[in-house]
Amino acid sequence: MSTELGANGPIATPNTAVSAWNIANYLTVARLLLVPLFLLLLLGRDGEDADWRIGAALVFALAGYTDRIDGQLARSRGLVTSFGKLADPIADKALIGAALVGLSLLDELPWAVTALVLVREIGITLLRFVVIRHGVMPASRGGKLKTVLQGFAILLYVLPLTGVAATGRAGVMALAVAVTLVTGADYVVRALTLRRTSERAAMKRERRARLTDTR
Repeated sequence: MSTELGANGPIATPNTAVSAWNIANYLTVARLLLVPLFLLLLLGRDGEDADWRIGAALVFALAGYTDRIDGQLARSRGLVTSFGKLADPIADKALIGAALVGLSLLDELPWAVTALVLVREIGITLLRFVVIRHGVMPASRGGKLKTVLQGFAILLYVLPLTGVAATGRAGVMALAVAVTLVTGADYVVRALTLRRTSERAAMKRERRARLTDTR
């Protein structure tokens, strides 16, 4: 099986011999299935029951942990599949998006914040699919920092905090949004560079040059 450089080191490329029915993909699907449970606990009883909010926070943390584990398993055991590469970012965006929308529905997070983050996340996901013919864009250090900050900020909002902790979480969310936007711009630049410098782009330029020479 061939390998390529991923966010956390060398990863195996999808192999037709690897079944989509494997432990890494099971965890990805489980993360997707945890999203409605998380929303139920977050929005249940108008979001005012402390026990339900703690339950929602635990489910969110568990879902976030599966994101780390499924990637590690896929890379270490050679379980990278086309299904996993497609489903993993969808599960991530579904969890983050559900949390942001849920918090905005409870009037605990401005809709502007939710819109900015969702537009960035969906846009970059689509951009990755657009340039996949030219190569894989692995997560940068900034991208990984963005993920950690988003998760931590959302967790602070989900928990039934009061006092200084409740006030301070707005600052964490502001930092998460700032890093989200900066890394989004960085991905756009990297995508444009990849399209211009990839082997596929070089081959297209070479074919055009040959066609020009024969005329």
